[in-house]
Amino acid sequence: MSSAPGNSRLTKTHRVSIAGVTALGAASLVLALVPGGNSAETGTQDMATVATVASQGSTSAQASIAEQHTVADKRAKDASAAKVKAQAKAKADAKVKAKAKADGERRAEKKVAASRAAARKPVYANNLDGWIRQSLDIMKAKGIPGSYHGLHKNIMRESSGNPRVANNWDINAQNGTPSIGLLQVIKPTFDSYHVSGTPHDIYNPVSNITAAANYAADRYGSIDNVNSAY
Repeated sequence: MSSAPGNSRLTKTHRVSIAGVTALGAASLVLALVPGGNSAETGTQDMATVATVASQGSTSAQASIAEQHTVADKRAKDASAAKVKAQAKAKADAKVKAKAKADGERRAEKKVAASRAAARKPVYANNLDGWIRQSLDIMKAKGIPGSYHGLHKNIMRESSGNPRVANNWDINAQNGTPSIGLLQVIKPTFDSYHVSGTPHDIYNPVSNITAAANYAADRYGSIDNVNSAY
């Protein structure tokens, strides 16, 4: 069909060209930009202009989409980094809490153990029986041999159980070193055989007993083997 003057129509070639630039609404842009003309040559020129504009619009749209992808990627990376950081912080906080809990539990266990030890610590009577029993426990801890009977029989012979008694008449007294206390120990012997953990006091009954037992163990094998003046 031929085109009437002033009423030119798009040829099949024109329609194909428009279809090639449909991206991002190019078809509507083509229809808007193609004016009514008088010849096929004018229409072809208009279509070339439209294609150029559409191509520029497509390039701009692609750049915008690429920028959006870049922004989206950055946000995703930032979110991932923030998540990793938060997880690391949570892990570190958990370790701190776990350590604090463990430390608290250890302190509580030590406190309980100390309380139990204190509860198990024997209480000795402040009399001859208590002094002997306390001395025996110290002797056992220090590896000093001796029995309740061995200590008691020698104490009763030497001092009758009086921790303050002193012999001021025997040879030791004449030499300036009187025998003192429950087991009548002279000061040089007491100093040499004093047992650590007891008061360094010759009149202290427990100190006197353990020092004498220590001396007897060294000289006689045990206080149990002493049956007379030693």
